[in-house]
Amino acid sequence: MLTTWKKAGAAAGLSLSLVLAACGAEEEEPAEEAPEGTEEGSEEASSNLGEEVDYTITGIDAGAGVMASAEQAIEDYGLEDWELQPSSDAAMTSALTEAVENEEPIVVTGWNPHWKFAVHDLKYLEDPEGSFGEAEDIHTLVRNGLEEDKPEAYEVLDNFAWEGEDMEEVMLDIYEGTDEQEAARNWVDENEDTVSEWTEGVEEVEGEEISLVFVAWDSEIASTNVIAEVLKDVGYEVETTSMEAPHMFAAIAEDEADAMVAAWLPATHEQYYNDYEGEFEDLGVNLEGAKIGLVVPEYVEADSIEDLQ
Repeated sequence: MLTTWKKAGAAAGLSLSLVLAACGAEEEEPAEEAPEGTEEGSEEASSNLGEEVDYTITGIDAGAGVMASAEQAIEDYGLEDWELQPSSDAAMTSALTEAVENEEPIVVTGWNPHWKFAVHDLKYLEDPEGSFGEAEDIHTLVRNGLEEDKPEAYEVLDNFAWEGEDMEEVMLDIYEGTDEQEAARNWVDENEDTVSEWTEGVEEVEGEEISLVFVAWDSEIASTNVIAEVLKDVGYEVETTSMEAPHMFAAIAEDEADAMVAAWLPATHEQYYNDYEGEFEDLGVNLEGAKIGLVVPEYVEADSIEDLQ
């Protein structure tokens, strides 16, 4: 009797199990994904981001200080799988624009002031290790002896100072298709009060030549063209020449050029500044609060360089 009951119970249990299994197959919910912010979720997001961008940080010219800082970040954060790809300011911003238009991930070396922050919704990745340093200032450097040779130009350059918003206005105008000199001319004409502070008491000259050098970043294209237009108004014939950062410093130190308004300090151009210190005159800051770092579109699921690990 007991044996018969057990067999019947086993059969009933088997039938019930099959029914429950069938129901479970229909109703079983997918396994929950690890929520963002958890260690597992963060590791998956960073892994996916790295794969999606082929573990590549899109940079600018190899001699730029921001590139050295990016290399330092790769070391500081243990990003052995990542590669810093040199290019140029124009190539970097082109790649960034294309990625944003297609809502694709990208990691670039960035700095501001820059028009890209006005055009695209971007963010700096937090840098808890301090690989990129603190906020920087942009300095005006002139060759030794410029004050004696060209006192009017020296005074204008010594007085030159503006805000990040001013620079970005010129940069954005150029980005939207205006010729570089025309964009600078527009800004000078529309900001007479600021410009008059740079030229107050400066006597006009008649066709004296002065040469300015700059690195071909959008920020320095803007500032150099603006100060060139102001010097033209004083009566100078201005020559502007683009070159890589080490050559820019060498040109001033070796009296091959008169001035630049493009020295990012204390970190970005620290090496070149130290290499030639004493062989030029530093007229001080012309723009305060510049910043460098790694930049991604706002939609990228990373908030810190640590998230790239």
